[in-house]
Amino acid sequence: MQIALVTYDDQGRYASSVENEDNQLRQFLLQKGLNIQPEIWTDPHVNWQAYDLAILKSPWDYFDKIEQFYSWLDKMENLNIPLLNPATVVRWNADKHYLATIEASGLRVTPTLFLEKGQSPSLNDYFETFQSSKIVIKPCVSGGSKHTFAIGREDIDQLTPQLTSLLQQEAFMVQPFLEQIQQEGEWSFIYFNGQFSHSLLKKARTGDFRVQHYLGGTIHPDPAPAHILSEASAYVEAFTKNCLYARVDGLIINNHFVLMELELIEPFLFLFTYPGSYEKYYQALKRFI
Repeated sequence: MQIALVTYDDQGRYASSVENEDNQLRQFLLQKGLNIQPEIWTDPHVNWQAYDLAILKSPWDYFDKIEQFYSWLDKMENLNIPLLNPATVVRWNADKHYLATIEASGLRVTPTLFLEKGQSPSLNDYFETFQSSKIVIKPCVSGGSKHTFAIGREDIDQLTPQLTSLLQQEAFMVQPFLEQIQQEGEWSFIYFNGQFSHSLLKKARTGDFRVQHYLGGTIHPDPAPAHILSEASAYVEAFTKNCLYARVDGLIINNHFVLMELELIEPFLFLFTYPGSYEKYYQALKRFI
């Protein structure tokens, strides 16, 4: 079986001190006897038909090229090349309107307002809606903290023109700024084929709210309380059918897990933080082969 490990054209944007997870994973899978090769999803010279299976690992620029990415998903489906995670799940997960679907299911999510493309922002109203002194605004199709703002009332006049302009191009979402992300950090729970593998706590550097390691955040492998793990697992059980991998990101608020993002496209899996994670990935993958 020929397997493509799908990545992106690395321009160094996400460089950090964290190990190259793609290379480590591929080497592990090669040692297990799998024939797996990295391929850049935007490379027009790739012969996708040469592959029996494609695994989305790090197409980290998909949100910058979203229409091209949707077309690539269509192409993979038309070629009948199985994709992990499935293309239908990936399309749904690419746009953070999916949070409304999860909330409607009864699971906890960060309170969210959606600003549709072409809409005029009313920043004062959002502070009142959330009864918060600070709010976070970001695109519905986004990653890597692109066009993400954490603003107070004092920033309204300065940012309204910029946000108005950005809304002519795409939809955005508004959420209250949750102090827990600076005080305690953001939890990540990693699953393979629906089974929990490992968890960690991500903390932003001093003065920032972004926890990504390539932006200066720190990583702390840590087991979560049992009831929090159980609550995080509910999102996987409900929304990740036929998925090789899933990462559930969120905060603990009033002793309950509250979802920030359900990552089903290209999450960093922090495999290095848990000795058995590569083997768990492999065992899950075998079930799909």
